[in-house]
Amino acid sequence: MAIPQDAERVYIGGAWVPPRSAVRREILNPATGAAVGVVADCGAEDVDLAVQAARRAQRGWERTPGVEKAAFLRRVAGAIREMGRELATRMTLETGKPLIESVDCIEWVAACFEYYAEVGRNRRGSTFPPVAAHQLNFTVKEPYGVVAAIAPFNFPLLLMAWKVAPALAAGNTVVCKPPHQNPLSNLLMARAYQHLPPGAVNVITGDGPGAGEALLHHPGVDLIAFTGSTEVGRHVAAEAGRQLKKVNLELGGVDPFVVFGDADLDVAVPGVAWARLLNAGQVCTSSKRIYLVREIAGEFTRRLVEHVRTLRVGDPMAKDTDIGPLITRGALERVEAQVERAVAQGAKVLLGGRPLPRPGNFFAPTVLAEVRHGTLPTTEEIFGPVIALTVVEDADEAIRLANDSQYGLGACVYTRSLELAMRAMEGIRAGSFWVNDPLTDNDAAPFGGARWSGIGRELGEEGLDAFREPKHVHLDWMMEPKGFWYPYRDRELK
Repeated sequence: MAIPQDAERVYIGGAWVPPRSAVRREILNPATGAAVGVVADCGAEDVDLAVQAARRAQRGWERTPGVEKAAFLRRVAGAIREMGRELATRMTLETGKPLIESVDCIEWVAACFEYYAEVGRNRRGSTFPPVAAHQLNFTVKEPYGVVAAIAPFNFPLLLMAWKVAPALAAGNTVVCKPPHQNPLSNLLMARAYQHLPPGAVNVITGDGPGAGEALLHHPGVDLIAFTGSTEVGRHVAAEAGRQLKKVNLELGGVDPFVVFGDADLDVAVPGVAWARLLNAGQVCTSSKRIYLVREIAGEFTRRLVEHVRTLRVGDPMAKDTDIGPLITRGALERVEAQVERAVAQGAKVLLGGRPLPRPGNFFAPTVLAEVRHGTLPTTEEIFGPVIALTVVEDADEAIRLANDSQYGLGACVYTRSLELAMRAMEGIRAGSFWVNDPLTDNDAAPFGGARWSGIGRELGEEGLDAFREPKHVHLDWMMEPKGFWYPYRDRELK
């Protein structure tokens, strides 16, 4: 069944249905400001229908044998690949992500479903030595029930897949709320969910105060899987706590990148630029604090400015575009204000530093030098193409300052020294630590943050366990009375 042309319907219970809400939201192309679609702004009634459909489907899906679940997930992955270019094009039009990045992203989405098709069959629990004869102790890991999956605008499909695939593999059913800024690609991906039993995955559209809050408070939702800002994550955690709902939160970051004195600058300069400017800097794990050991700081800075000057900003559908627009006009204005505050605190603009005078939400790739540790670029997430450079005296200071943060999502280093890499790894608290290969993910490895950067993990076996809870089973295969039962008068004290 094809998605309706008007894209105003929602996917509930295996069918495209008209939303109960009469409110509509126009979706804009951030590169041009032109409308690319209209979707429903769902409210509590639509959310309730989606949750009910998920609850009806959950027990049957949970009891589906693992080998059959795996086959379903592989079919979803195959369908995603079949419509890969269409998905990538739609995502670029509504996110501003360069098309080449969107094409890569679709492959990662399909691979995530394939990974959990296999890892979901690997292990359901563990056995333990018993405390007495003729007994058996083991765990069974069971699904929570209905998962609300809420994804952000920067990677609307990938970060949705990181929730949906493991949640399904664990036996849950899902209600998806794509980002309100760009839900069209998730509606298109819902075609792939038509290979699942009806109700296993449901997709509604809307914003945080409407559909998001309705999901958060719905009594039929057992777990909230959310990726977004730390501020909103705190709200989700607080409200879920009042209801004793489980949460999995992947939140913001102000990630450090240390370039040590022995780094190969031919690699480090383009590596840092890519790690910070990918997706116009709208990446939670992008390297927002660059610490340069003084001995290489001058040469690194000169080369970096030269390299960033060569990057092309423009139409994300064009083959030669490196950097696209920010997601909204409000996001553009926020980045502009943050750069102004950074300059007021002593930072020096070497390149960029302003919006570009053209249609769309384009901000010039920016290099800030002389950024003091403790000022805005090192304490506040700038979600835009802004590289902030801080010079340190030596490796020890670099490691100390890199770890001096309320956040702990990721950290990167460039060095030829195994000793330096290991010292930095031990000294910097972060959920992911990259040595000489920034921002590379692995479906088999856990992803998530420390401190203010989140609760729980996605990907890997840890990401599967985030969507299931263990039940301890104590089995005595001989039915006989126990000597420690009543009456106590028949027992002697030792």
